[in-house]
Amino acid sequence: MDAKAWAGLIHPAIAVIFVFPLIGVVLNYAWQTRQRRLEIAAGNKKSQIPPTAGREHVNLGRWLTGSVVGISLIALAYSISFKGWPESRNQQTFIVLMFVFTIASLVFLYRARTASWRGTFATLSSMGMIVIGCQDGVFRRGSQWYLSHYYFGITASVLMIVSLAIVPEIYQDRSLGWRRAHIFLNTVALLCFVGQGFTGARDIFEIGLYTPPPT
Repeated sequence: MDAKAWAGLIHPAIAVIFVFPLIGVVLNYAWQTRQRRLEIAAGNKKSQIPPTAGREHVNLGRWLTGSVVGISLIALAYSISFKGWPESRNQQTFIVLMFVFTIASLVFLYRARTASWRGTFATLSSMGMIVIGCQDGVFRRGSQWYLSHYYFGITASVLMIVSLAIVPEIYQDRSLGWRRAHIFLNTVALLCFVGQGFTGARDIFEIGLYTPPPT
C-alpha cells in the first residue's frame, strides 16, 4: 500500500473508531432525555434518569455534527485530490476556497446566537458541502442515488447541520413543533447512517483500495 491507499482508509477508520460510537452515545442520551421528560409529565418527580441527560445529549450532539461534517469533508477531499484534481489553477483555487468557506460557515454556525444568523450559516455550510460534492472525482453513483454512499453522507451532514441550527428554538417553543422537527430530522439522519454503513462496505469491496502497478 502506498500513500494514496493509506489516505483512502482515513475516513472509514475515523467513522468506525469515533463517529459511529458517538452516534450510539448520542442516541442513548436522546432516549434517556425523552424517557425522563415523559416520566415528569406523568407526575413522577423522582425519575432514575439524571437531569444531566438532556445537557449531555446536546453537548455530544454538537460534537457529532462537527464530526459528521468533518469526516464528509475528508472523504470529499480524498476523492477530489486523488481522482479529480483539476489542471486549471482557477478551478484548484475555487475548490480550496470552497473547503475554507464551508469550514468557516460551520464554525460561525457554532458561534451564532440569533436565529437569523444560525439559519444563514446553516444554509451556507450546507451549500458548501453540496458544491464540493459536485466536483469531478467524487464517486456519486448518480443512477442509483437511493443506494449511494455519497448521497447518504451529504444528506446526513445537511440534516445534522440543520439540527444544530434549531437547537435553541427547541427550548423556546412551547408548542413542541421544533422538538418534533428535531426528532424527525435525526431519525432520517440515523437511517442515512445505517445506509452509509452498508454502502461504505459495499463500495470498498467494489472499488477496492488502490494498488500501485508492479515495477
